[in-house]
Amino acid sequence: MAKIEIIETDITKLAVDAIVNAANRSLLGGGGVDGAIHRAAGPELLAECKTLGGCETGQAKITRGYRLPAHYVIHTVGPVWSGGEQGEPALLASCYRECMTLARAHNIRSIAFPAISCGVYRFPVSLAAEIAIKTVSECLKDAHDPQEVYLVCFGAAVLKAYNEQFYQLMHDG
Repeated sequence: MAKIEIIETDITKLAVDAIVNAANRSLLGGGGVDGAIHRAAGPELLAECKTLGGCETGQAKITRGYRLPAHYVIHTVGPVWSGGEQGEPALLASCYRECMTLARAHNIRSIAFPAISCGVYRFPVSLAAEIAIKTVSECLKDAHDPQEVYLVCFGAAVLKAYNEQFYQLMHDG
């Protein structure tokens, strides 16, 4: 039985099969978790990302992890929050589904997601947490892998929002 765990830690330090990068469309690095992952992985990650031709919002691409403890990095481009009327919730759910699809295709048994779009992309954290938990849970119903899914929070406020949504969804649904 697969498990979902919500934790607060540095995603670049996790020894899992894959970590997810909340990337920008170029995949060439940026701020927040994207910059931290690129710095920790080393220049080889940037070199491989340059060969991928970018990535569209809601989609995902996979690379090696290089100097990270994780074997792979799955890069996904979350939506910028524009009030919710531009399909942002569906695009965010697509990020999680696409990452889970790539994970299954590469026999990944453990994966760690950051709070996609919750930083400079301004997605409301509670809504993002609800989408993340629901989407990952639905994906796990359809397949046996990954076995371990970590929703990695940066900061107490994000951790609190994720835990509240997890508790509510597990008790309501």
